[in-house]
Amino acid sequence: MILVTGAAGKTGRAIIRALAARGAEVRAFVHREAQSATVTAEGARSVSVGSLDDIEALTRAAAGAAAIYHLAPNVSPHEFAYGTAAIAAAKAACVPRFVFHSVLHPQIEAMPHHWQKGRVEEALFASNLAATILQPTAYMQNLLASRRSIVDDGVWRVPYRVEARLSLVDIEDVAEAASRVLLEPGHAGATYELVGTLPLSQVEVADILSHALGRPVRAEAQPIGDWEKGATALDDHARDTLIRMFRYYDRHGLAGNPHALERLLGRPPVTLAGFARRAAAAFRHTQA
Repeated sequence: MILVTGAAGKTGRAIIRALAARGAEVRAFVHREAQSATVTAEGARSVSVGSLDDIEALTRAAAGAAAIYHLAPNVSPHEFAYGTAAIAAAKAACVPRFVFHSVLHPQIEAMPHHWQKGRVEEALFASNLAATILQPTAYMQNLLASRRSIVDDGVWRVPYRVEARLSLVDIEDVAEAASRVLLEPGHAGATYELVGTLPLSQVEVADILSHALGRPVRAEAQPIGDWEKGATALDDHARDTLIRMFRYYDRHGLAGNPHALERLLGRPPVTLAGFARRAAAAFRHTQA
C-alpha cells in the first residue's frame, strides 16, 4: 500500500491514477471527508482524513504502508510544518520508503514556495529515511487556466516579460515518473528534476498554441497590478508568493533539462506541442 498525502489536489489525483493504473493499492490522505469520493473515483482503495500537520493522524494513515508520497497544497505557508510532520509519521510508522514532491530549483530564496520545499528537503536529508526527491517544473496544464483569454482574445497573457524562458512539464509525465519511483527499485537517495521541455519564451508558447488551435495567439505581458486585481480568490500569502515568483521569472526565467525525466520514463517527455494538440478540445470547449 502506498500513502499519498495532499491527495485531493490535481497532482495528488494524477499520482493516484498513475499508481492505480499499475495495480498499486493507494491510500489517500485528504483534509476533508467530502473529498473522499473524488480520490476514490481516481482509484484510491482507502481514504484517511486529517490535517497535514497532525502527526498522529498521518501515522495512523501510514500504518502498513510500503511508501509515502508526500505533497503539500500549492504555495502553502505551512509547507515546512507539513513536510516535517510527514517525515515524523514515516519514521513512527516504520515506512521503508519516502518520496517527496518538491519543485525545480528549491535553492531559490527569492521564490518562497521553492525555498520552503528546499527546507523540507534539508529535513529529509537529516531523517535517515530511504528517500527520493522529485523536482517538477511548472505544469503545462497551468495554461488551461487562461483558456478564456487564449480562445476569446487570442492572447496568452503573463505577468512577466514575454521573452522570459520557462521549462514546462506535463503533469501526466510527472505522475508516471512518480509511479515508477514508488514501485520500482533503485531510486532511494536520488533527486530527479522532472522537466519536459527546454526553456521556451512566452512568444514560443503562443506560437505553439497557435498551431495547435489553428488560430492566431500572441503573447502579451500583463502588469502585475492588473494580475493582482483579478486574483481576488487568493489570500494575501498566495498573492504575495506568486508575485515574487512572477518577478523572478521576469528577471531569470526557470530553466531545466528533460534528460532525467526521459530516462525515468524510458521515452521522450510530452512536448508542449503534443500537450497543446491533446488539450485543443478543452480550449475549444470554452468557446462553445
